Amino acid sequence: MLVFAVETSCDETSVCIMDDNKKIYSHIIFSQEVHQKFGGVVPELASRAHLEIIQKITKKAFQEANIKPKEVDVYAATCGPGLIGGLLVGSTFTKSLAIGLNKPFMPINHLEAHLLSTSFNNEIVFPHISLLVTGGHTQIYLLKSYNNILLLGETVDDAVGEAFDKVAKLLGLSYPGGKQLEQKAKNGNSEIYDLPQPMVNKNNSNFSFSGIKTAVNLLCKKNELNEKFVENISASFQKCIANILYTKLENTILQLRKKKFNILSFSLVGGVANNDYIKLIISKLQNTQKINMIIPKKEMMSDNAAMIAWACIKKFDRKLIDINFKADPRLKV
Repeated sequence: MLVFAVETSCDETSVCIMDDNKKIYSHIIFSQEVHQKFGGVVPELASRAHLEIIQKITKKAFQEANIKPKEVDVYAATCGPGLIGGLLVGSTFTKSLAIGLNKPFMPINHLEAHLLSTSFNNEIVFPHISLLVTGGHTQIYLLKSYNNILLLGETVDDAVGEAFDKVAKLLGLSYPGGKQLEQKAKNGNSEIYDLPQPMVNKNNSNFSFSGIKTAVNLLCKKNELNEKFVENISASFQKCIANILYTKLENTILQLRKKKFNILSFSLVGGVANNDYIKLIISKLQNTQKINMIIPKKEMMSDNAAMIAWACIKKFDRKLIDINFKADPRLKV
């Protein structure tokens, strides 16, 4: 089965051609730079950028793959959650190809694609725990099977990636700020500032990050934003976030084991999973809880069409073919 997939949920425009033997014929990710001067994603500009680039990279993908559109068996696109403008651009474009070529169209849930991305390069043993950390979501899921996924907890305010970008902006770093903040943290002292860890002692799987952003904002107003301050606050912030994620994930694993769920592995997925420090801290659960940690291929961590194609392949069912499926910015797993 040959799949053509599109991802346009936020500020990356991506297309991929993949078959069910895991062969990737072409995978293109175009990151929009138009948002940098605004310090964050502007939805209207994002949808316009998707519209401008999607035809160009689609043509390039088919050329790279040396495949004709009529040879594709299934067309798939992200239909939610995400920014409605981008979702409409990507899904409408892909549906048009499917209709024009008389091929099936399969709507894909962006979050579910992140959760399933780990299975591309790993064998998942169920039941399985997945920590999803992106710019828009911070969630913990229990995967009983590929088709039985249960949300255990999520952030009650900011997502962890959003918190990184907002704090980076407070420190005078440009967008996207997560990577820059991680770089600054490497030269900082994480023990200098003791930042709050909201909800860390609550006996649930929910998160809260807005209070940490507020604490950093107060510190920025009391201190000079010189290089050393930025490095130290970056390190302290990053450590605080990693500790929260570690503690909440560990508590979730312990609670599930009390309920007789034999959890032997967990995954870390989403764009924030690219943060090396967070990966290092979370990986310590392997020793403390005797549990295996697995992560997706690096190119399938951030928003990308390869994970959309793979989700289509993993979940393919004629019952899920739906050319009339409407893009939903709040689509649930």
